[in-house]
Amino acid sequence: QVQLVESGGGLVQPGGSLRLSCVASGSIFSGDVMGWYRQAPGKQRELVATITSGTTTNYADSVKGRFTISRDNAKNTVYLQMNSLKPEDTAVYYCSVKRRILLTTSDYWGQGTQVTVSS
Repeated sequence: QVQLVESGGGLVQPGGSLRLSCVASGSIFSGDVMGWYRQAPGKQRELVATITSGTTTNYADSVKGRFTISRDNAKNTVYLQMNSLKPEDTAVYYCSVKRRILLTTSDYWGQGTQVTVSS
């Protein structure tokens, strides 16, 4: 089992920055993909960014060039540095771990942290 705890959300003005952190308890395997998703009111949850243990990254087009995902494998922690924030970035941000073992895929989620971008 994996438990994820996010922190770092809050209220920020447009153009500002925030850094989200997510600490995973339990074992994190080298094949696990860690990532961030977000869900705005009335919308479906969407991918923000993912990162493998080998630091291969993937970003949603809407955040490329503004957000940076990073991972500290020794601390079982994943970060999301968010710069040049826009009102449309307002959402609950969720940390995730995707684990594939043979033919079984398991998804683990944190409780979410609110990010509000407003003047």
